[in-house]
Amino acid sequence: MPAEFLSIHPINPEPRKIARVLEVLRQGGIVIYPTDTVYGMGGDIHNARTIERIAQVKGIKLEKSDFSIICNDLSHISDYAKVSDVAFKTMKKVLPGPYTFVLTANTQLPRTLNPRKKTIGIRIPDHAITREIVSQLGHPIVTTSIKSDDDFMEYPTDPEEIFHQFQHKVDLVIDGGPGGLIPSTILDATDTDFEVIRQGLGEWE
Repeated sequence: MPAEFLSIHPINPEPRKIARVLEVLRQGGIVIYPTDTVYGMGGDIHNARTIERIAQVKGIKLEKSDFSIICNDLSHISDYAKVSDVAFKTMKKVLPGPYTFVLTANTQLPRTLNPRKKTIGIRIPDHAITREIVSQLGHPIVTTSIKSDDDFMEYPTDPEEIFHQFQHKVDLVIDGGPGGLIPSTILDATDTDFEVIRQGLGEWE
C-alpha cells in the first residue's frame, strides 16, 4: 500500500492533520516532513522497529546509523544529553534554527537508537509543522535527511517528487511546501570549543 500524502499549512498547521500524523507515528509509522532546511524522515524514538525500518530505507545498518533527534524546545534536551553551560547559552541564541548540535548522550537516551552511540545530534528546526508534531507527541522524534535519487540534486525539494520516490518505503509524506537545498550546520558541542562537522545553512564563525 502506498504512503499517505498529506498537505499541511506550513505556518498554521491544521490540528486535525497534525493529529493524523501523530496517529501514524504512534502506530510505528515512518513520516517524511519539512524542516527549516531539507525534508527529513523519522519516527517515534521509542519504537525500535520503526528505527530499524528507517535504517533500511537509508540503506545502512542500525549500528552504523548516525540519526539525530528533533526536540520542540530546549527543555527536552537535558533529558537525553549532557549540556554544558556554554553549549546551552549558544543553543539558546541560535535555536530554533538550521543547526544540529552534537552532544554527549546520557543514560536516558532510548536504546532503540544505535546502542553504541556515545553522542546524539539535537535539532530544533524553525518550522511550525515539525515542532507542532513533536510538541503534541510529547517527546522527540528520530530524524535523518532524505536524499534525492536525482544525480543533479542531492536533496529533493518538491513534495510530490518526494512522494513518488518514497511512497512504497514510508507511511506518510507531508506536503509542507517546497523544501530547501542546504542541510543544517552540524556542530560538535561535546567540548567547550565547538567544531564544525558540516557547514550547512546555519552561519557559524
